[in-house]
Amino acid sequence: MIVKKIGDSMMTPLGFSVEENFAAVMAGRSALRRYESLWGLPFPCVVSLIPDEKLETAFAQEVDTKNLSGKCTKFEKIVLLSAAKAVKQSGIDPSSERVVFILSSTKGNVALLADENPDLERVTPAHTAQMIANYFGNPNRPLTVSNACISGLCAQIEAYRCLKSGQYDTAVVIGADVLSPFIVAGFQSLKALSDEQCRPFSANRKGLNLGEAAAAVVYTVADDVADGWQMVAGAVRNDANHISGPSRTGEGSYRTLMTVLDESGLLANDLACLNVHGTSTLYNDEMEAIAITRAGLNQVPVNAMKGYYGHTLGAAGVLETLLTMRALEKGKIPATRGFDEIGVTMPVPVSSESVDTQKNAFVKLLSGFGGCNAAAAFVNGYGL
Repeated sequence: MIVKKIGDSMMTPLGFSVEENFAAVMAGRSALRRYESLWGLPFPCVVSLIPDEKLETAFAQEVDTKNLSGKCTKFEKIVLLSAAKAVKQSGIDPSSERVVFILSSTKGNVALLADENPDLERVTPAHTAQMIANYFGNPNRPLTVSNACISGLCAQIEAYRCLKSGQYDTAVVIGADVLSPFIVAGFQSLKALSDEQCRPFSANRKGLNLGEAAAAVVYTVADDVADGWQMVAGAVRNDANHISGPSRTGEGSYRTLMTVLDESGLLANDLACLNVHGTSTLYNDEMEAIAITRAGLNQVPVNAMKGYYGHTLGAAGVLETLLTMRALEKGKIPATRGFDEIGVTMPVPVSSESVDTQKNAFVKLLSGFGGCNAAAAFVNGYGL
């Protein structure tokens, strides 16, 4: 039994479909913009924001508001819209008891806390996850994954495990987050933000940028012989190094890499690329380069998507996985936008230009606050 992708969707400031976003990435476009005093914040920041007008138009076209109990927040809208588009593409019956919905988000409706009398239950991602299940008439209790920056990949790994165990036949995974003054100021308080567009793995990197996005993927079980993208292994490891700083030896990240290589049977030479976290912070990029080298993968091409979107938090693991799948279908490894001169002690092959490839497998790698780390391996069944 294998776990394969049968549907997807994506909405970002660069486009409201996977194809539109892939075209923008290959054209080298970035959604990141500099704001001098966004929401009245007393510092400049570089972020990417989903246009409200475009979202409202798409939401009205794709979502049946009669199935909703009230007005939705921006976060709820991008979650519902991405789920609806992915479900429609996949052709599944979302009300089936053999379908489970899984939501990945690091912040949920946290912006509601700024209200005078906030609905505290609605703030939580679990509330939004249940809203999704109710909208589609799904009888199962939805799952919520909120594990810092690795949430989007954790959610896919959870889907993989649910399907491999036989508990469900299909899983709809949605990753989403929107920005607010609280979120941006929080990252600024950690001195993690750059007031310039981020530069993953570069010697002159200054920090990360933040972004808004939603992406959804539908996985289902299939016979042992199947075409299309398959998830073949996933691992989560926590090295508990620090509340916000990654392990200086890349311990957890290294262990996730070794686990997925062992479980999948893939070798370094099988991989088209490693799609990594690449936040552009001083310690993250260094840690990832160390982990990759320790795992014997330092000759595999490395790329990061943060220069196009910024760090999209709970959406990152889903969005970046889908974009890598689409790129490899086209025989391309996208450029790491913003990269120039290598700035990590264990040099890894990062390119500022797109690279051709004929290989059909990759590993997605993420890490996050609290020392959490995740990796997953994906293979395109064509040509196996």
